[in-house]
Amino acid sequence: MKAIILAGGKGTRGKPYTEYFPKAMIPINGKPLIDYVVKYLKSFSFVKEIIIISDFNGLGGQIKNYFGNQKNITFVQDSQSGTGGDLLHIEKKLKDESVFLLWFADNLCAIDLKKMKEFFREKNSSACIAIRTKRREETGFAIVEDGIIKEFKEKPVMKLQLSECLGIYMLGKDIIKQIKVKQKQNEINLSYDILQQLSKEGKISAYDIGDKEWIDVESPIVLERNEKMVKKIIKQMGL
Repeated sequence: MKAIILAGGKGTRGKPYTEYFPKAMIPINGKPLIDYVVKYLKSFSFVKEIIIISDFNGLGGQIKNYFGNQKNITFVQDSQSGTGGDLLHIEKKLKDESVFLLWFADNLCAIDLKKMKEFFREKNSSACIAIRTKRREETGFAIVEDGIIKEFKEKPVMKLQLSECLGIYMLGKDIIKQIKVKQKQNEINLSYDILQQLSKEGKISAYDIGDKEWIDVESPIVLERNEKMVKKIIKQMGL
């Protein structure tokens, strides 16, 4: 299986930091975020190649300089045509793949990719998206009855009303065919232009990460605020 890391986002939420380095290069304990993602992907024996897509002519060049000529890592220039457009851009590299992994670089999670892969095949779906159905809140809550607080709940784990989609996908080769139908568009958003319709056809499965922690690393501030969680995730990743 080939794993694609999308690291070409503009990092709008991470400004002003991302004006100087891409989100994928946000430091965690002296190493960039993407280093943890790459090492974690390599820990799965079925991941044979990692393709990193970014703007290597811009800030993304820092990613390429960091990894250098490491074995089984390929760098592809961002097509500037959306997430779906990027996949179409590397169609030839995926021609022999029945299933491939897509990982957005700002996601940090010790997800069990082996189980996710098995779940994807079990459901016989066109795509499988990692989700979570509960999360630990960052603020305090209270149980209120008739305007009176009965009990405080500090940073509780809350069951979500809607499942939260994470930036980790297993995709079948037919996804590329679906993207080709939209190739005349200037930008193709994988979620809204492709997966939205497939979900209505019952072709998208959802793999629940259960009790695993997950964080969207949008800026160094988020990391600082969630330092304990980040340490826990890295430990779960075995890194």
